[in-house]
Amino acid sequence: MNSDSGDSRGGDDRADGAAVDPAELLEPGPRAALTELRAEVGERPGRVAVLFPAAARRVARGPGPSGDPSGTEGPTLEDLVRMDLLGVLSKVLPPGDLAREVDDLYEYGDADERRAVLHGLGCLDTGAPEVAATARRLLSDAVRTNDTRLVAAAAASRAQSLLDDHSWRQTVLKCLFTGVPLRLVAGLEERADTELARMCADFARERERAGRAVPADVHRVLERFPGVPGPAGPTEGSPVSPPRLPPRPPEA
Repeated sequence: MNSDSGDSRGGDDRADGAAVDPAELLEPGPRAALTELRAEVGERPGRVAVLFPAAARRVARGPGPSGDPSGTEGPTLEDLVRMDLLGVLSKVLPPGDLAREVDDLYEYGDADERRAVLHGLGCLDTGAPEVAATARRLLSDAVRTNDTRLVAAAAASRAQSLLDDHSWRQTVLKCLFTGVPLRLVAGLEERADTELARMCADFARERERAGRAVPADVHRVLERFPGVPGPAGPTEGSPVSPPRLPPRPPEA
């Protein structure tokens, strides 16, 4: 587990899934298949390139604890199985080899496999510089896509704690652009600041000028910084009140 993440993650506890043991969610047959995969990866780590894509077929597929079959709201069952295999890898490979293997699984994987890798970054020891560098690169790559499942997985990852403030804020903005709920973003309650509020307000005004609806989610940030002017008109979801977060203490 990433020892740097602590309680700084924020977001929805179901969205990252790094602490979920998939074996507890499986029937006896799939649970036995997962045990076999764990043993095979532990004994022959290079086999993960074959076993990772086969996880859904050999073990299980379907909604995870979030109940979302698309994997946007949180890891699916196959995501959790693949994340578990990443956890096994992290115990048997030195950091440099682990970083290369994780990078390859993402680079050559399909969208579902990439989503699992992004979720699984929170299972790795990112105290190792090689692993941390790979995690940052993969998070950055995912946020550049328009696949909301990848954006959501990257945003919810505990590895977001590795990003500098600018990169993290860009993740929040990407969520607004793509419709990924901000409640999924790791560290939102702790890391939101005046600069993020300004960026959210600019985003809202640009949408207004373009005649486009402003997502009510901007209020998750703006309501904490009343000194930053928000959108002039209604937001999506009006007249329903947007979710409220406790006011942020004044900055020093």
